[in-house]
Parts: sequence; C-alpha cells; structure tokens
Amino acid sequence: MTEPSALTDLTARQLLSGYRAGTFSPLDATRAVLARIEEMQPRLNAFVRVDVEPALAQARAATGRWHAGEPKGLLDGVPVSVKDTLLQAGGPTLKGSNTTDEKGSWDTDSPAVARLREHGAVLIGKTTTPEFGWQGVTDSPRTGITRNPHDPTRTSGGSSGGSAAAVAAGAGPLSLGTDGGGSIRIPASFCGVFGLKPTYGRVPLHPASPFGALSHAGPLARDAADAALLLDVISGADPRDPTALEPPARAFAAALAEDTAPGVKGLRIAYSASFGGQVAVHPEVAAAVRAAVSRLADLGAYVEEADPDFADPIDAFNALWNAGAARLVDQLGAEKRQLLDPGLRSIAARGARLSALDLLAAQEARIELGRRMARFHQRYDLLVTPTLPITAFEAGRAAPQGSGPHRWTGWTPFTYPFNLTQQPAATVPVGEDASGLPVGLQLIAARYGERTVLRAAAALADHPSR
Repeated sequence: MTEPSALTDLTARQLLSGYRAGTFSPLDATRAVLARIEEMQPRLNAFVRVDVEPALAQARAATGRWHAGEPKGLLDGVPVSVKDTLLQAGGPTLKGSNTTDEKGSWDTDSPAVARLREHGAVLIGKTTTPEFGWQGVTDSPRTGITRNPHDPTRTSGGSSGGSAAAVAAGAGPLSLGTDGGGSIRIPASFCGVFGLKPTYGRVPLHPASPFGALSHAGPLARDAADAALLLDVISGADPRDPTALEPPARAFAAALAEDTAPGVKGLRIAYSASFGGQVAVHPEVAAAVRAAVSRLADLGAYVEEADPDFADPIDAFNALWNAGAARLVDQLGAEKRQLLDPGLRSIAARGARLSALDLLAAQEARIELGRRMARFHQRYDLLVTPTLPITAFEAGRAAPQGSGPHRWTGWTPFTYPFNLTQQPAATVPVGEDASGLPVGLQLIAARYGERTVLRAAAALADHPSR
C-alpha cells in the first residue's frame, strides 16, 4: 500500500494509474494533498482558500466511479488547484484585491474550470495572485506574500505564484494559471516546475482579462506530459470567448506519446543566450541553460546560436499593459481605488495618459513583432532562451535588489515579448544555482506549435543532466 505522504510526489498520470490498478483511491490522494497543504500553507502562503469539504466530496464521488470501472473524464479524481483570477463556482474570486466584495452568488465557472469539473478533477482550492495579476511577484494587499518552496526567504514569482508554489510543494500535481507577460513561466521557473503559455485562444477565457489579448490561460505541472493532459481538458472553443480556438485534430497527450520516440531528432533549434547581448544573464543561469541546449544537440536536434530579429518591445508592451490597468481602475469608485496596490495605481495612471494614437502605435509594433517571429520560425522550429536571467530573489520585493527603478518587466525580458506575439512558450527546469534555486529554460514555437514545445520539454525531462 502506498504511504499517504508519497502520494503528493506523484504526477497526475501516476495517480490515474494507481486509481486504475486499485493501489489507492482519489480519496486517499485528496486527503494526502489536503494534509500537505495544511503543513505548507503557513510557511508558503500559496492558497487563498482551501475547499476541504467540497474536495473530499468530489474525491468520494470519483472513488466510487473508479471502483465501478466508470471514470468520467481524463482527470477523474486528480487534485487540481486554480489561480484566484479565474471564476470557480461555490466561492468568491478575490483576485488578490481588497476591492473585491465577497458577497454574491458566485455561481459561475470560467470555461477552463467548467472543463475540469466535466472531467472529474477534484478542485482543492484557489491559489494566490498579486492584485488582478498585475506584476511578476505574488504579493498582494489582500493575501500578503507567497514564498518559494525551495527557500521561503525567496519569492515564488508571479503572477501565478501560488499555483507554482503549490505544484512544487506537492499540493496537487496540477494547477491552472494565467500568463499576461510571463505569469505562468516566471513562477514556474523560480519554483522549478513546468509551465506552459499556450497559443492565444487555445484555452478560452471568460470574463476576458483586463489586459486583453496579452493574457493566456494554461497549465502548471510537474512535467510536460502532465501539462499536455491538462491542456487536452481545458482547450477548445467556448461561446463565451469569441477568440477561442477549436481543439487540434489530435489530442496533445496522445501526440506527445507519439512524438516521444523521435524526441527532438531533426528539430531546428535557435539558441539565444542573451538576445544578442541585450540581456545580462547571471553566469550560473547561463551555464545551466547552455548545458541543457547541449543535451538537445546530443539528442539529435540541429542547434544554432541565433537571435530573433527584434529590439526590446518594452514600449509596446507597457502601453498595452498600462492601458489595461487604467481601464480596470477606471471601473472602480474613488474609495476603492485607495485600496489598490500603489504599484497598480501607478501603472494605471500612466495608462490613463495614453492617447488612441499611442495604442494604435503599440498595436502596429505588436503586429510587426509577430511578422518577424513568423519569418524566424520559417527557419527554426524552436527558439530557446533562459526563462529568466536570474533565479528567485528576496521575498517581499517587486524586483531584485540593486536593479534600479524598474518594475517587473525590468527583470523578465525573455517572457513578455511572446505575449505580444501570442506564441506558445514554456519553461522547463534544467538545474539549480549554487544556492539550490531552480533555473528554467524557455522553449518558444510558432503559433499553434504547442506540440513542438511539449516534445522538446519531454526530451529534456527524459534525458536530464548527469
């Protein structure tokens, strides 16, 4: 019989295999995860709310279905957490903000959460976020600071920091996050888990993000294969999101299984260590990423050092991001605005000063960036970069000490460009620095190229550094 504590170290696929074999049940796994949350929550602060009784009820129902040999979906009985910017019926979605009123019916699921329910997932609780997901660390006026499981004196990153910390700490093998400028990839990299920002529209959103078409929803998981399974559940069209894509012809998990044999053999990979010298990367991060790139070459990929053909698109990104913040804040009364994170108020004020011409110029820059990357991917199947130029810094700060007046975009130069282009991008853990803090490698493919990203990520996981 599997020890309860060991269940928290299993992937979703391993849990499903155990349910199928009758080695343990969804109720066993859910109880183990809830116990892990109780133990880690005071130290990490990864959850806004833990839905103990509803989760146990869902786990009992799933256990009955497995005993009857009638599981109802791809994730029946698997514990999954949800970032608290996504609606989940049965409780408030606070979005890290003191401006949110907990009163109300709260009877609507976002599309992805609705699909988790359809597939029998056990919804264990809501994970922390900075206020409205506005920054790259998970600190909010409402819930405080979320910390890194590898070192609680360090940040988990953000804005899906609670989700990344939960998966890394064994509080469920899967979590649902969002990514508007790196918000899945940043915390996944800092916490040493896999995080995927799919092509825009792959996972439907409702309500729409205040940050518009910059924001994607996607999986955080232990590995690429688990993420592919979750992506199969949450992707596909939804009438509430007119930008949502139809599901692909082949399921992501099945396609990944078929792609395992060739691995990365024959893939054309561009490796950009620093965007042509534009980014100062910490030497330990650079070394870990370079070693992983060498493994890709050893596995049969054609690797060439090449930089994407664009200058830093920070001005375009900031215009669109700050305008979204301004629109969000504009809908609040004067009294509620005073409750906001001062940093969010600051970027909203900048956004309010933008003109229609400024926003049109940002959109033009975005389209041109997309064209350049489309041309780049005619030559290369994948672009590989560090996910971040640093490892996790001190908790309670918005930026690393000594980084100057920059906000979160000052230390995330590898992530936000690919929200502008709406390409799929993932982070894969590829090592640690001298302090034991995780290092992430970023994989970027052309639009609709999730399969290629997952294929390369799985190859790296199957052939770790020795």
